[in-house]
Amino acid sequence: MNIVLDTNVLVAGLLSPFGTCGEIVRMVSAGELTLLYDARIISEYREVLKRDKFKFNKDKIAALLEYIEFRGQPVASSPLADLLPDADDASFLEVAIAGRVECIITGNQKHFPAKLCQRVKILLPSEFLILYKKERNKLNKFDK
Repeated sequence: MNIVLDTNVLVAGLLSPFGTCGEIVRMVSAGELTLLYDARIISEYREVLKRDKFKFNKDKIAALLEYIEFRGQPVASSPLADLLPDADDASFLEVAIAGRVECIITGNQKHFPAKLCQRVKILLPSEFLILYKKERNKLNKFDK
């Protein structure tokens, strides 16, 4: 499944590896989910994950970002016609629209007004896991 992952979910997943966001980060690491990205998203991930307040191991962060770039899918996008409430989130929605992803997973749904998101679902991490498990169960029923 192709997704766009907001930085706040990535950070939360690394800070709490056994929580909901941690499960999503593990799914990315296991190749169950493919992250779509562009240079702006990778740059934001890098800048945020290197902040001293998180105390993440710099080598592990570099390895994670290399993995995302290697296993993920880069996307060329077009600018949005309208501004989002948080302009820094534009790259996430632009990539999601251009890449025709299933959803953006974010802890900040209000930053992505439905009227601007076209067909892209904006899901909280817990909502995403429910959707993902339902979809997986449907596929498993057809495999039997």
